[in-house]
Amino acid sequence: MNTILELKKVGYQIHNKQILNNINMNIKEGEHWTLVGPSGAGKTTILMLMAQMISPTAGEIMFKSQDIKTFPPTDYRRSVSYCFQQPTLFGKTVRDNLEFPFQIRKQDVDVARMEELLELVNLPKSYLENTVNELSGGEKQRIALIRNLMIRPDIILLDEVTTGLDAENKEIVHNLIESFHHNNGTIVQITHDEGEIKGASKIFELKKITDKAGDKHE
Repeated sequence: MNTILELKKVGYQIHNKQILNNINMNIKEGEHWTLVGPSGAGKTTILMLMAQMISPTAGEIMFKSQDIKTFPPTDYRRSVSYCFQQPTLFGKTVRDNLEFPFQIRKQDVDVARMEELLELVNLPKSYLENTVNELSGGEKQRIALIRNLMIRPDIILLDEVTTGLDAENKEIVHNLIESFHHNNGTIVQITHDEGEIKGASKIFELKKITDKAGDKHE
């Protein structure tokens, strides 16, 4: 398998506080990585670095052998998609959210694709006309996830996306993520769920810098 994303001696520091130090990761196409470690160890910071939402203060991050700083952020984030723990929907309806990925790419809206992904998360196609305000928390998370997958990214970054979901919604989200992975999608996730950790192909453990942490590989 080819390397798709690589972190080389990556560090991140805010003022005098070192958040990450000497992080090395070599992520290959189709792998499923899980980041584990205590709160404050820098797991979300790593995802934000991978998503080009912040920049490392040391080292470099390569996407398909090219420094991510050379990519226009908007183009890069279409290939490396970040899913937040708390889903954020916009506009008035579910349709507004699911049409957005096509609109920013100036592509024709693929209604069949929208309906296909709704079905994958156990929602009828009539949900396209539902307002975002009438959705439950679990439904919002499902819509946010399929919006990220509407036009398939190369990598999906998942920041504790099943936290707070009931068992039914959690299973639906798991099935969607597994469907993406089984089609050779690359996943990097943060989770405290033991079942999700066991399902990962790679575990990357972080410790707080104060605990003299370096990088620990799978």
